[in-house]
Amino acid sequence: MPKKRKKIKKNNPMQTLFTRFMLVVAFFVFWIGGIGVRLVHLQISQHEVLLGKALNQRRDNVKEKQLRGTIYDRSERALAMSVNAKSLYADPAEIENVEAAAKDISKALKLKPQEVLKTLSEAKTNGKRFVWLARKLDENVVDSINKTLEVKDLSKADYPKFSGLHWREEQKRSYPYNTLAAQVIGFSNSEDVGSAGIEQSQEEVLHGAVTKGWQDRDRLGRVYEEDLEEREPPKDVVLTISNSIQYKVEQALEQGVKNSNAKSGMAIVLNPKTGEILAMANYPTFDPNKYNDFKLENFTNRAVHDVYSPGSVFKLVTYGAAINDNLINPNGEIDCRAGFIEVGGHRFNDPHATKIMSYGEAMAVSSNVAAIKTATSLGKDKFYGYAQKFGFGQPVGIELPAEANGIFRSPASWSGSSLASMSIGYEIGVSALQMATAFATIANDGIRVQPHVIKEIRQADGKIFSATEAQKTQIVTAETARGLRKMLRQVVLTGTGKRAQLNGYTSAGKTGTAWKYNPKLKKIDSSKYVSSFIGMAPADNPEIVIAVVLDEPQGGARDGGQVSAPIFRQIAEQILPEMNIVPDGAVRQETLTAEQLPTEAVEVPSDTKSINDEDSDKTERSDKAKETKKAGKDDKKSAVNEKSQKTKEKPAPNEKKGSKTKTAVLTEKPKNEAKNKSSGERTKQKT
Repeated sequence: MPKKRKKIKKNNPMQTLFTRFMLVVAFFVFWIGGIGVRLVHLQISQHEVLLGKALNQRRDNVKEKQLRGTIYDRSERALAMSVNAKSLYADPAEIENVEAAAKDISKALKLKPQEVLKTLSEAKTNGKRFVWLARKLDENVVDSINKTLEVKDLSKADYPKFSGLHWREEQKRSYPYNTLAAQVIGFSNSEDVGSAGIEQSQEEVLHGAVTKGWQDRDRLGRVYEEDLEEREPPKDVVLTISNSIQYKVEQALEQGVKNSNAKSGMAIVLNPKTGEILAMANYPTFDPNKYNDFKLENFTNRAVHDVYSPGSVFKLVTYGAAINDNLINPNGEIDCRAGFIEVGGHRFNDPHATKIMSYGEAMAVSSNVAAIKTATSLGKDKFYGYAQKFGFGQPVGIELPAEANGIFRSPASWSGSSLASMSIGYEIGVSALQMATAFATIANDGIRVQPHVIKEIRQADGKIFSATEAQKTQIVTAETARGLRKMLRQVVLTGTGKRAQLNGYTSAGKTGTAWKYNPKLKKIDSSKYVSSFIGMAPADNPEIVIAVVLDEPQGGARDGGQVSAPIFRQIAEQILPEMNIVPDGAVRQETLTAEQLPTEAVEVPSDTKSINDEDSDKTERSDKAKETKKAGKDDKKSAVNEKSQKTKEKPAPNEKKGSKTKTAVLTEKPKNEAKNKSSGERTKQKT
C-alpha cells in the first residue's frame, strides 16, 4: 500500500501578525496597568509625604512681624522699643562639605568649631532644612559676617555669599533705660513674646501684625511665587509711670535696702486722686536687655505679687471702720492702763499701753491694746465687711500679670483670737499695692480710685485707641478720712513715724513691723521682720501716697519707723518739688537722736513674748538711773528751760545705749507738744 503523505501546515501570516500584535498589546496593558497602580500609590497613598518633600525643597514658610509696639512713660520717653535685626540660619542640605563649612562659620561667628559642626551634622543626618546659627544681630555685625563668609564666584541670589547660609529679617527689643522699672515693663523673649510685666499683659496689643504665608524659590534662591497674609498693625502703650520719679524711687529704695541689710524691698508712689502709679520699684532688680543673666526671682514684681503680714499699718482699717460706724471719736480717749489684753485665751502684751490715752496718741505709739479693743467693739462681721470694701482678699485689678489676691478668711473660719490678731495686721496676707490703695483711699477723702499703670493705648498713627478710666468707690465718709489723717499726722509728729517728717512739707502715715512665719519651723520666726511705712503728703490735702516695704532687715534698726520711714522721707522730699506741690510746712533745723524716736511694739498672735517687752524693761530701769544722776543738774537749769519739755524715748530693740542717729531737717514745729506733756513720754526738743 502506498504510504500516506503528511499534511504540511502553512502559517497564516495574518494570524501570526495578530498574535504578535496581541502580545504587544498585552505587554502594554500590563505595563500601563503597573504604572497606573504605581501612580495611584504615589498620588493617593504617598501624596502627603511626597508633597512635603517637594515643598521642603523649594518653599520657605514666612512668618514676619512688624516692629513690636513701643512702651512710653507719661512724658513720652520710650521705655521699650523694637529695632530691625537679622538672624543667620543654615540649610544643611545645601552644604556639601559640612566640616569645612563649620570651620568657616565658627570663625565668622566667633563660636567653637566643634559646636557648629555638631549642629550642622545632626541636622543634615536628620534631614532638617533649617538651623539657627545666630540671632538678632545689628546691621554692622551683619556686614562684617557677610564680608568674612563671602565666597567669590559663588552663584547665589542672597547674602551671605556662602552655600547653605541665609539671613532672616527679625526684630530686636531694646530697653534704653536698662533696669529702670524693669518689673513693671517686663521683657520679651527671643521669639518676641512678652514674658513679664506690661510686655506680657499687653502682648496682644504690642505684638501687632504678623505676616504669614509662603515663598517658592528656584535653585538659585530667587523667589518666583509667594502668598502672604497680614494682620492689624501693633499699638503703643503709654504708662502712668514717670521716668524721673521712678529713678529717684529706685535710688532711694536701693540705698535703704543696703543700709538696713534687708533681703529685698519694694516701693510704690501713687496719686490718690487719679489712681495713677507714678513709680513702682523693686530691689533687687534686673536688666531686660540681658534678662538671661539674672535669676528668675528678680523678674517678680513683688509689689503686686508677694503677700505678707502688714502689722500695724493695718490699724488704718481698724480705726477707719470704727470711726465710720460712729463707735469711736478720733478725739476721744481709751483706757489702756493694763498694759495687755486677753482675747480668746491669748494674751497680747503692749509696752505702750500704760494709761488712758487719746485715739490719736494710741495710733501714734502704735498701741495694740487700743486697736484690739476698737476691733472688738466693731465685731467680726463689720470688721470683715470693711476690709472687703477696702479691697483686701481680692486683686486690685492693675494691668500687670500675676497679681496676688491676698489672704483674708471669712469670719466662719476664725478662731477666738482671730479678730484681735487681724486688727493689728496678723492672720492676714496683703500686697504692698493693696495697702497703698487703702491709704490712698483715706488720702482721697474716703474715695477709693482703682490704681492703674496704663494711661492710654495708641494706634500706629498716633490716635488714642483707649484711655483708662479708673473706677471710683466711696468707702468711708470724708469726715472719717479727715479724722484718720489727723491721727496719721500725729504718728509722724510725736509717734513711731518721726523719721518721716519732711523738710518744707507736712506728712502723715503709719509704721508697720511684723514677724514673719517660717514654714520650716512652722511658727513665727522672731529673727525675721517685714518692716514698712506708708505715708502721704501734704498731710491736709495729700497729692501723693508712698508705700515702702522692706523684707527681713538685719541689725539693730529693724522696725518700720527706723528703716522704712527714712526712705519715705527721701523719696517725698525729692519728688514733691518736681510735682510742683506748694510747700505747706516750715523749714526748721533740728537733729533727732535715736533715743527721741519711739519704736513700735511687735506683737505676734502666739504665746511668744514680744521682743520689745524685755528690752523696754531694761530701758526703763536705765532711764530711771540716768534721771536720778542728772537730777541735781536739771534743777539748776529748770528756770531757764521751764518752757522746754525734756524727755527721752526708749531706745529701739537691740540698739546700743547712747547711740545716736541723725535725721534730716524737720519740716514743721509739732502742734501737739503741749497736749503731749502729760503723755509720760520724755522727748528732747531743740530749737
